[in-house]
Amino acid sequence: MAYWLAQLAELPTVLLTAALGGVMLLDGIPLIGMLIPADAAIMIAMVARDPVSSGPVFLGVVSGYVLTASLGFFIGRRFGPQVRASRFGQWIGESRWDTGERMLSLRGGRMLVAAPFLPIVNTLVPLVAGGLRMPYRRFVPAVAAGSTLWTGLYVTLGLIAGLISHAVPGGTTTRPSGLRRSDA
Repeated sequence: MAYWLAQLAELPTVLLTAALGGVMLLDGIPLIGMLIPADAAIMIAMVARDPVSSGPVFLGVVSGYVLTASLGFFIGRRFGPQVRASRFGQWIGESRWDTGERMLSLRGGRMLVAAPFLPIVNTLVPLVAGGLRMPYRRFVPAVAAGSTLWTGLYVTLGLIAGLISHAVPGGTTTRPSGLRRSDA
């Protein structure tokens, strides 16, 4: 996994943006998302970048998350009862589905903003929102706000880690093994 993440960081900015958007798509798929370290991928990719190239990457990650959440929303809207009754839905458990519905009914927008910060929950909340027939025009702004905050956090942490790696004694003054600061 570390090798894969290092290879991701070496991509030109355009390809990195597309790759991280794809990572976000995979991260939002129930069960598969638990195996995808999207936060680590973003931070490692940003260590090898400068702030100028972070803009397109930021937009790609936010767009990937909003797209993934929207797909989950529409799956929940169309197939909500079937998903809940499926083997996957039974694995989640009826009490967790009920808790998710209750939380989303009481704190809909705030829960959608917080969802990207909560592993596993981030894949279920869009399904539940769709199943509850939340209006899409209310869903998207909340998801976009949460995704923007989450992405901003991990992009910033990655950029800071890159700066710190040059400032600490024993840190590098050049990028390791061909990593470039910017391909923008």
